[in-house]
This record gives sequence, structure tokens and C-alpha cells, in this order.
Amino acid sequence: MNEGLPEFDYHPDPIGTGAVQSQTRTCRCCGERRGWVYVLGAYGPTDLRDEVCPWCIADGSAAARFDVRFNDLTGCDLPPNLAEGVVDEVEQRTPGFAAWQQERWLFHCDDAAVFRGAAGWEELEDHPDALAMVVEQVAGWGLDPEDAMAVAGSLDVDDAATAYLFECRHCGAHLAYADMA
Repeated sequence: MNEGLPEFDYHPDPIGTGAVQSQTRTCRCCGERRGWVYVLGAYGPTDLRDEVCPWCIADGSAAARFDVRFNDLTGCDLPPNLAEGVVDEVEQRTPGFAAWQQERWLFHCDDAAVFRGAAGWEELEDHPDALAMVVEQVAGWGLDPEDAMAVAGSLDVDDAATAYLFECRHCGAHLAYADMA
């Protein structure tokens, strides 16, 4: 599935989610041409879009060398019993993902959840636990349950209203949140 890329516990398919693409660029961190590059930006003083290879993300060298994070967990609802090192793993050694607004990593069972990708209604229908989270989130915007379900029904992977799907590493629960342009 990932054609020899390093393994990322919290983002196992960065090719499928579009975070990593086949390119022949030289990595700005290690100086190697490995055939794959991270195509999204980073949080910090250096724009690394299309500049670093997945290996330099996986080993933390890109985050350390350029003082960046690939995911920003500021403002995320971190569990009180989160294991030491999880925040660093997700922020500094895990490829990010692109969302319409600020990306938001989800957590479950006192750990970061695994990012599975963008999701529309079709994908959420297969995961009723994630769909329920999205409907609850949308209802929190002041919509009645019927309208909240209609908004959830309009979500599409390739449209301006999308959900982002995660899976708990421990219990297998699916989680999601909606985001719109």
C-alpha cells in the first residue's frame, strides 16, 4: 500500500490520503532523491511544501532541523491520560492532512487516533459511530436533528463540505468531524 515508505502509526496511508506523492525532488533535509515527497505544509518558520521526504518526517529530522510541526495539536481535546511521547509523535513524526479549515486530530482510548482520510456521506454510512459524531457536531451549530442529518448527508470527499475519518488504535471505534470551506 505504501510502496516501501516508512511506517506511520497514526497516518498509515499517506499516499492514499494525498499527503505524500511520487516526485523526483531532492529532499531539503537529507539531500536524497527517494522518489516520494511530502506535499503539504508544516507549522513553523519554514515552508516545507514539496520539500521533504517521508523518511525525514518519520525519523523526526525534518521537524528538528527546521523547527516545524507537521500537525498542530494546539486546541485539540487531549485526553488527560495521554501517553508520554504521543504529542511529539503526531506533531513531529507524522504526515499531516489537508482540511478546509484548521486540521484537528482526534483522540480515543487515551491515545491519538489513526487518520484514515477524508470522508463523505458514503464513507460515513459504513461507520455509524463516526456518522453519529458528525451529526452531533453539526447539531451543535444550532441545527435541529433533521437538518443536522441533512448536512451530514451532503458531505462529500471532493466537495466544500467534507468529514475527516479516524479510527481508534485500541478499540477500533471510528471517529470523524465535519469541515467546510
